[in-house]
Amino acid sequence: MSRRALLPLFLILCAAQPGWSAEPAAQPTAPARGGEPDVKQTVQEDDNTRIEELRVRGETQRIVVKSKVAGAPAYEIVPPNAGRSVAGASGQRVWHLFSF
Repeated sequence: MSRRALLPLFLILCAAQPGWSAEPAAQPTAPARGGEPDVKQTVQEDDNTRIEELRVRGETQRIVVKSKVAGAPAYEIVPPNAGRSVAGASGQRVWHLFSF
């Protein structure tokens, strides 16, 4: 048999197999370089606190904890650097004493 005769047979066999196709699989689209990063801001609150989290490209950049109790100051949690992964590492609390 010639190659031209085998091509339709090959396409029929590929179409009959589940998960197989003669067409290339669609590639997931990656964000274009230089485009806007994926930014998500989430807020969780209960009766006593409000927690605001900022994530850029899936990594936590900033966490702000605000107390609803009168006179209690808000503070920020600076997450550990993603480049330095230490087992059990947690963020460091920072209080802003003065704001302008």
